[in-house]
Amino acid sequence: MAVEIKNKKASYRYFLEDEMTAGIMLLGSEIKSVRAGKASIVEGYCRFKNGELFVYNMFIAEYENSGYVSHKPKRPRKLLLSKHELEKLEKKLKNVGLTIVPILMFISESGFAKLKIAVAKGKKLHDKRDDLKQKDLKRDIDRAGRI
Repeated sequence: MAVEIKNKKASYRYFLEDEMTAGIMLLGSEIKSVRAGKASIVEGYCRFKNGELFVYNMFIAEYENSGYVSHKPKRPRKLLLSKHELEKLEKKLKNVGLTIVPILMFISESGFAKLKIAVAKGKKLHDKRDDLKQKDLKRDIDRAGRI
């Protein structure tokens, strides 16, 4: 069973530009909760701190069988990227209005937790309305094609 935790609101709220995959530093109880599918990246965002990239506000539920030692559900988690990738992202964030958002969290074939992130620019209200209109039109065309 493949674990895929998606951020469905990201494409609605942002124009997604550059995508890349990063590893995440997790504790033992956190990876067990992720494998059980008890995580959410909807409210998550990424920021640089001392030259390293961290993901904030990402929720990972406490593991039930962890005993008395557990983790904080919304603690900042370090993302693992190469130095070249970090520099590239830092240059892109110099532009005003850009941020890094998580799109997808998954378990790789080798068993490690990975996070797909994207450089994003916020949408205005009229852009969101246009997307909804396009979605409705596509749905109507699909319905007409079935009849």
